[in-house]
Amino acid sequence: MFKLNKKDLRTLIIVILLALFAPFLLNPFPTDSALAQFNAGYPDLMQRFVIFGIFAVGFNILFGLTGYLSFGHAAFLGAGSYAAIWMMKLLTMNIIPAIIISVIVAGIFSLFVGWISLRRSGIYFSILTLAFSMMSYQLAYSVLTPITGGETGLQPKVNDPRLLDGALAEGAIPKANLFGLDMSQSYDMSLGAWSFTFNSGYYIAAAFLILSFYLSIRIFRSPFGMMLRAVKSNQQRMTYTGLDPKPYTLAAFVISGMYAGLAGGLLVAMDTQAGAERMFWTASGEVVLMTILGGVGTLIGPVLGSGAIKYMENIISKINSDILHTWFAFLPDGLENVIVAIIYPFIGKGWHLTLGLLFMIVVIALPGGLVEGAQRLSRLFKKGKNKSNENE
Repeated sequence: MFKLNKKDLRTLIIVILLALFAPFLLNPFPTDSALAQFNAGYPDLMQRFVIFGIFAVGFNILFGLTGYLSFGHAAFLGAGSYAAIWMMKLLTMNIIPAIIISVIVAGIFSLFVGWISLRRSGIYFSILTLAFSMMSYQLAYSVLTPITGGETGLQPKVNDPRLLDGALAEGAIPKANLFGLDMSQSYDMSLGAWSFTFNSGYYIAAAFLILSFYLSIRIFRSPFGMMLRAVKSNQQRMTYTGLDPKPYTLAAFVISGMYAGLAGGLLVAMDTQAGAERMFWTASGEVVLMTILGGVGTLIGPVLGSGAIKYMENIISKINSDILHTWFAFLPDGLENVIVAIIYPFIGKGWHLTLGLLFMIVVIALPGGLVEGAQRLSRLFKKGKNKSNENE
């Protein structure tokens, strides 16, 4: 089915189910519960889960298959965002043209960057990509200010031309849409103590994630993907056989950059603004962490890694000492204060410390990332089940 084997089809179905039922799965606790702080099923965060999942899936095509570690992919994310916002300002607020142009612009930019950077490998390649990213960031803040908006960034305005849209009334706010469907439109549903929000923008972004994930599976299992693995395994031996690895690595770099451009376009579609901060080196480092945390070279790993990091960034970072005192109020005052003092450095502004510890544990104990952890648990469960069957 879909030209996938059973294992890949099962993985695709898991991603589809996770995307469809995210509003339920990410709100496991009742709204009146003390643990409701851990619920993440609200539109803005769910959109970030799937958009950065696309970003990480694309990065994994380059890093996971070829072994080339790029520290400059944020440049393509930012280029896609700027291209999308200009399409909304000049042509239409419909997100389809914006997303198409964001992918094209990011592809052209990544072709230029890749053609230069891939002349070197290893750490030199990584430094070259980082240099391009930081140059793009600085240009967006200085020389290219008329195009990028500098520090203030860009967003659609009422008096923008928008050749395909009708004129807006004075004071109206331009809104991104999909053939008239408002991207910010939400529907609330309650089931007892639980509440769920269904957002049209989220499901549109989720559809792009599913499509992107399917394409990545096809790339991984194709002869092209096999050639990329050969590059990672032994590029020198591949050259001796008469095959030139450069066209394959450049193609992987461009495809990966186009994924980043798609993510940048979707960020604008969900929140109609673009700024240079998306090109900063930390954004490139973040997608590296997502891929390693989830599992380099695995299919679903980057999606899991992006979800874990964005969850900590948006949920763990919002927990403060008052919330901790509420959770441990049942303890004696002295013990309560001690426990809060121990936990407090790892939450709120200290969420990066929690992320760092998690990353260390994964790198040391689970080199295959969260996917390897899930596989180990699955094997333990199967062993336990087999033993119980033997005892019976």
